Amino acid sequence: MKANGHVFKYGDNVDTDVIIPARYLNSSDPAELATHCMEDIDKEFVNNVKKGDIIVADKNFGCGSSREHAPIAIKAAGVSCVIAETFARIFYRNAINIGLPIIECPEAAAGIAAGDEVEVDFDSGVITNKTKGTSFQGQPFPEFMQKIIKAEGLVNYINAK
Repeated sequence: MKANGHVFKYGDNVDTDVIIPARYLNSSDPAELATHCMEDIDKEFVNNVKKGDIIVADKNFGCGSSREHAPIAIKAAGVSCVIAETFARIFYRNAINIGLPIIECPEAAAGIAAGDEVEVDFDSGVITNKTKGTSFQGQPFPEFMQKIIKAEGLVNYINAK
């Protein structure tokens, strides 16, 4: 399983309130949430993101509230993967539970810039910056997590069993 896209880059402590602002939580419709994804940190994100694009961030991505809406909004916006130095634990769980691939790799977070074209191989954990010709070794997903992501989330995975 692979992801391939252009990078949107953010810094430390991107919290769930900027991923999907609380004023939009009256909806649980993924398509509606996607229209407001990242708007408080990057007004042009929703206008520029294309299916397959990748978010790269520094430390503690997804901190703040435990809302599942945050990874849902990112996934529904078309983002194929989030790479960060570290993730908030609850965001990490929520992302896997809804089938949004995420990968921790401090070297990749430091070595990838906004606009770079990046490919992620989830089987091996290798992150390739095609723009700069560099590669980084991230932590590959265990097989059971790959199955959850391939099923588009935990509920679908369980229902298919």
